[in-house]
Amino acid sequence: MADGFDETAAAAVEDRAQQGRRGGRKGGRGGGGGGGGQNREVLVSKALSKLLRHQAENAGIKLEEGGWAPLDKVLAYGPVKSLKVTFEDIKAAVSTSDKQRFALKPNEATNPALDEGSTDPAHWLIRANQGHSIKLDSAALLTPITAESVPEVVVHGTYFAFWRQIEESGGLRRMGRNHVHFATGLPTDEKGVVSGMRRDAEVLVYVDVEAALAEGMKWWG
Repeated sequence: MADGFDETAAAAVEDRAQQGRRGGRKGGRGGGGGGGGQNREVLVSKALSKLLRHQAENAGIKLEEGGWAPLDKVLAYGPVKSLKVTFEDIKAAVSTSDKQRFALKPNEATNPALDEGSTDPAHWLIRANQGHSIKLDSAALLTPITAESVPEVVVHGTYFAFWRQIEESGGLRRMGRNHVHFATGLPTDEKGVVSGMRRDAEVLVYVDVEAALAEGMKWWG
């Protein structure tokens, strides 16, 4: 990802566009009810993302260096609490996310033995791995990319609906987030894409990262 139009405002539009392409089905996966038919795992992931990426400060949760938040306080946050999220739900969100959205680690302050077998939320810290609009020290969250560690492919996926705006603005911009996000492959590649691109992206923007580094742009992995 680069310190460089990241679709913060456009993300909601993209979601609506994707729902439209799915035919506006009611109920969807996981049955009817709230959340537009989204299954519980998706709802949990979205609630965690919203809090850890954008709203922690407003929720009264102070993030530690690297974006870490006390898990017990995260579980007490209204939208997360309303879903009755359990510790097992959190472990599943961390381990099964195809985009590696979250990370979990023992809280040294409350779990000095670093007991990874503990199921007490107060013994753990959680963070979103990327996508923040909350200002964080990039060096504490990410690893700098150097000329020696440039991935073979660096590509950003977007949509025709946003391409004119991107061109008219002079290129990809961070907008409300801390970075523009890129992928190191395509969803159709043999290895697939872990993070950085939606599977239904319509426009692919490839970047010469070596040239960008030479011009002084910072990149992070």
